[in-house]
Amino acid sequence: MTQEQIIRNCENLLEGNSQDPLYQMLFMMMNMLMEMEANKITGSEKGEHNSERTDYRSGYRPRRFDTRLGTMNLQVPKFRNNGYVPFFMQDRQRSEEALISMVVEAYTNGVSTRKIKHLAESLGIESITPGEVSQMNKSLDEMVKEFHEQKLEKEMPVIWIDAVYEKIRVGKHVKSMAVMIVKAINMDGKPTIIAIEAMENESEATYTEFFNKLKARGLEKVWLCVSDAHPGLQAAIRKCWTGSVWQRCKVHFMRNIMATVPKKQKENFGAELKKIWQAETREDAIKLKDAFIEKYADKYEKAVECLEEGFEDSIQFYGFSKIDSRKISSTNTLERLNKEVRRRSRAVGIFPSTESYLRLMTASLIEYSEDHLTGASYISAETLREQKIDLEKEQKAA
Repeated sequence: MTQEQIIRNCENLLEGNSQDPLYQMLFMMMNMLMEMEANKITGSEKGEHNSERTDYRSGYRPRRFDTRLGTMNLQVPKFRNNGYVPFFMQDRQRSEEALISMVVEAYTNGVSTRKIKHLAESLGIESITPGEVSQMNKSLDEMVKEFHEQKLEKEMPVIWIDAVYEKIRVGKHVKSMAVMIVKAINMDGKPTIIAIEAMENESEATYTEFFNKLKARGLEKVWLCVSDAHPGLQAAIRKCWTGSVWQRCKVHFMRNIMATVPKKQKENFGAELKKIWQAETREDAIKLKDAFIEKYADKYEKAVECLEEGFEDSIQFYGFSKIDSRKISSTNTLERLNKEVRRRSRAVGIFPSTESYLRLMTASLIEYSEDHLTGASYISAETLREQKIDLEKEQKAA
């Protein structure tokens, strides 16, 4: 925004040409501050040629920002080499509000620790009134409810399913609970988080209930489900997603095989094993597997048995030849997200309730989804269209 535009906007506000001058003034100020930060990041004014610039602008992404004067729909600058969140959003993001809420709840339930106390002081908990906490919880619970009930697209090419385990207080006891996170890509190739749910156990019944909730929200068809080989999860996928393909995560599978090999032999054995899933075609992968089994059958019988038992399920990605196999052969894309989840939860240790956990993690995952839905596609829409045509031809031929 140029100096002339700023002066003109100020004059309009003073003349009363705006329905809400305070709202417009705050909106204008936020845009000015973002432009100032953008200039600092790039080392150059917008459109200015400067040999000393440190980065380049890369368009904008829409971001909703709630204020006491109303909701602002801002256009936040993007940069080629740096992530960017305006400083006024960093001060009170939804994830931070959820963290504050959780810390206060920990105090009231008598489960605070030195770590929690230090975290509380750093967040300024002492200056927050009970009324503010109550209002914060109300808005966060509405956000969690909206996330869990939001409508899903009818068709999604790929979903990745994985669990993290967290210590959560349930009544008078602390339990280790499985927290399921499902990441998906839509037909535009954009990644999004579609579900997070805490379960007391992993079973066919709990997974079936979990998937039925996704179906109730509108998801009807999935091409490929990528996960580990938990028996209950496999059974629920077969039951709920009839016609979809299950890809056993090759990384989890390799770990299962490697667990049967002596530590001293793991490096060489693992390097050779890995080559099987790096083959260009399904036929080449089968040849490498057969040669591998012939070489190690007598030496590592359990490892070979494990490979033979799960091999077919681990090479289903070859049936989606248009898509980069590195993106759909494992749950690595979700594991990176899980690391971020663990990073946030590690600061807490034991969560005071399931609700507090879901507030914090749902807020974090919503922010993750917003950033990625406005960024580059994980898989191009054109690639997905071509792949869909191939799959339809295969179905007709069958």
